Amino acid sequence: MNKTRRKFIAGGVLAAAGALQPELFSNASAAAEEKGEKEKKDAHPGNRISVSTYSFWHFRGKPEGKTSVEGSIDQAAKMGFDGVEILHRQMSGESNDYLQSLKRRAIENGVGLTGFSIHQGFLSPDKKKRQENIDHTLHCIDLAHSMGIPTMRLNTGRWRTVGFDELMKRRGIEPRLPGYTDEDGFKWVIDSIEKCLPHAAKAGVVMGLENHWGLGLTPQGVLRIVKALPSPWLQVTLDTGNFLEDPYDKLDMLASRAVLVHAKTYYGGGLWYSLDLDYARIARILRKHDYRGYISLEFEGHEEKGTAIPKSLALLRKHFS
Repeated sequence: MNKTRRKFIAGGVLAAAGALQPELFSNASAAAEEKGEKEKKDAHPGNRISVSTYSFWHFRGKPEGKTSVEGSIDQAAKMGFDGVEILHRQMSGESNDYLQSLKRRAIENGVGLTGFSIHQGFLSPDKKKRQENIDHTLHCIDLAHSMGIPTMRLNTGRWRTVGFDELMKRRGIEPRLPGYTDEDGFKWVIDSIEKCLPHAAKAGVVMGLENHWGLGLTPQGVLRIVKALPSPWLQVTLDTGNFLEDPYDKLDMLASRAVLVHAKTYYGGGLWYSLDLDYARIARILRKHDYRGYISLEFEGHEEKGTAIPKSLALLRKHFS
């Protein structure tokens, strides 16, 4: 049999196989596509896990008896966390010596200082109060910079027409101040944050607006503010526990802008409420948006922290690492 005839027969056999079994080719294509998706997923390095010092304190006890930031850093390192987020109100001072001692303590423990959580609010018709909160925010940017912390949590603030316990009973919904609307509030908040942006850029601290109470109660509210101020120095601190109903689509709306994720757990029952959060689903949402930053635990339950916080770490490692 000459070479020409052999080539003709071989080609005919392959063509017949393709005609008789087209599924072989479609299956191969599907397998290649599945392999590509798996490689893309495998390329994601996973997320490092930090813990907020708030998890060790919860604003409980007298100020002189509260869990120290230093003690929280030590415990976090022993438990195996990768980083620590500092709650400003938990700090025992603001001198440069104190700030540098916290930075040194973190280095000695092998953990990073990953976030700075502050309290301020711009939701007020009182221009003087708004300026006080602007000044406080600028000051806290300086504190974060001094400690080498790259991102700082912001809030819009609340109307403060009800107390916090009542706010929790109302599922985060509060009456507006008489005579004012959300439109007034958005203007105050946007104008105030805008005044902080140049300082944040100069210090190299990304401000993360949290989905919290006030005008941050909905993803639409958070996005309205962030999109009104297009700057890389204003992004989102995404909190898994602050959307009390139907959280997953709402978290999905904000995930692409996240610079830090607060992951709530409620072992022993929540201090104000408990959510049955599906962290496998949340992890898929964050991977979809290629979120590579820290997951910062905020344990908010009644169980003893010595057992609840390590359990929380194991849960987050399972789904995000």
